[in-house]
Amino acid sequence: HELMESPWGSAAPAAPACSLSEVMSEQLAKQLDEENAVFPALSDPAAELLLADEAPDTASDLMLAQMLQMQFDREFDDQLRREEKKFNGDSKVSISFENYRMVHPYDDSDSSEDEVDWQDTRHDPYRADKPQTTPRKGFTGKGKNITTKHDEVTCGRKNTARMDNFAPEVHVGDGLGMDLKLSNQVFNSLKRHCYSEQRRSARLHEKKEHSTAEQAVDPRTRLLMYKMVNAGVLENINGCISTGKESVVFHADGGSLEEQPVPDEVVLKVFKTTLNEFKNRDRYIKDDYRFKDRFSKLNPRKIIRLWAEKEMHNLGRMKKAEIPCPEVVLLKKHILVMSFIGKDHIPAPKLKDAMLNSEDLKNAYYQVLHMMQQLYQECNLVHADLSEYNMLWHEGKVWLIDVSQSVEPTHPHGLEFLFRDCRNVSTFFQKRGVSEAMSTYDLFNAVTGLNIPVGTEDEAEFMAEQLESRGRNEDHIQKRGKKTFPVTSEDGGPPLEPDADD
Repeated sequence: HELMESPWGSAAPAAPACSLSEVMSEQLAKQLDEENAVFPALSDPAAELLLADEAPDTASDLMLAQMLQMQFDREFDDQLRREEKKFNGDSKVSISFENYRMVHPYDDSDSSEDEVDWQDTRHDPYRADKPQTTPRKGFTGKGKNITTKHDEVTCGRKNTARMDNFAPEVHVGDGLGMDLKLSNQVFNSLKRHCYSEQRRSARLHEKKEHSTAEQAVDPRTRLLMYKMVNAGVLENINGCISTGKESVVFHADGGSLEEQPVPDEVVLKVFKTTLNEFKNRDRYIKDDYRFKDRFSKLNPRKIIRLWAEKEMHNLGRMKKAEIPCPEVVLLKKHILVMSFIGKDHIPAPKLKDAMLNSEDLKNAYYQVLHMMQQLYQECNLVHADLSEYNMLWHEGKVWLIDVSQSVEPTHPHGLEFLFRDCRNVSTFFQKRGVSEAMSTYDLFNAVTGLNIPVGTEDEAEFMAEQLESRGRNEDHIQKRGKKTFPVTSEDGGPPLEPDADD
């Protein structure tokens, strides 16, 4: 058959087979040695061009392998340059990949001028020298040429060199190369500014990562909301509809839950995790006997989750008493999912914003009075923040919201909170011209049934009467409250998600 052609020349015909005795003979060995010494002639014209004077010598396989290896190393170094440039970017501190190079600088003759300079910067002849340090004796030179460490030029150059110690994100430029001289005053101002910017950046990062700001949520809260959507509890989250001191409220479309149906429209009440508003509001929860033992064992961040749990239990009591209020769907850490009070993504207006005629105002007043009595007598609760801002007007009824701070009447400040609620309600309806609105003291007696005399109209004396009456009535209220609403998980009908990832 035809011999396989090669660019390096035609292959020599295979030697005929010989016996072992012939191989062992010295005459045959000499003959084979002479045949190998003669290089076969090239018949291929393309191969003759390769052997021309202007082409490199490719007769030797070793030389050919070295040339191919050199080409591979150069391509590897080109890729390494690109990776180094991409890795360092515009950073002040750069990482060198010099130790990974395959081709030495004197071999790399094909590199272009716009590529990265692979010269070792430690021996860069064009690099500005850092100022010499002052000897321990405090001066250099002799006679008239003495230079102390307080010399203006020397200090200026030292201050320029010290700028390299600033944070990497501070771009100081090549001050040494320009022979820049900074005075002590300018250097100290720059140093203070850099430190203050670092602290401010750290504070902003901490606030962004670990707090729930107004109309925004931190990454952990956002992850919890995404999990609710992925689990099918929510179809989608539409946006923020209300913000307050302690929480942010989002509107969402309900999905499905195994244990109970989810309304078509729900709200997510996300309690803020900044802790700023909760530091001075611990009296609402630490003296509540339902949470007193748990409060002392929790850190401040977990107390916020306790606020969400407390609102869930309070809404459960109100629902049993058939008081118009949101219905709890789900509680997950500091996110409370409730039914939406409104229609077609439009929330019901607050009582202070509702446009009501005199008849509606009168009807609303009697509804509020009846709900306050139900809260106190049937639910064994005091709202503790009742005002026109926490009451909604929807479908001709008043709805109560925001009961996370609600406490029981046996709370050390329970009657004080109730008196404040009565004052807010009376003031609002009296200003709206409701003639049937009772005074603060009459409303307090109507809700509690204590019948404290109000002849003096003195708040201090009235509060003193409250304390005395509470002492007489405390045992009765406690017995009735424990009988109706024992301290169990009965108040929390909706599912309470376990905090397995805590």
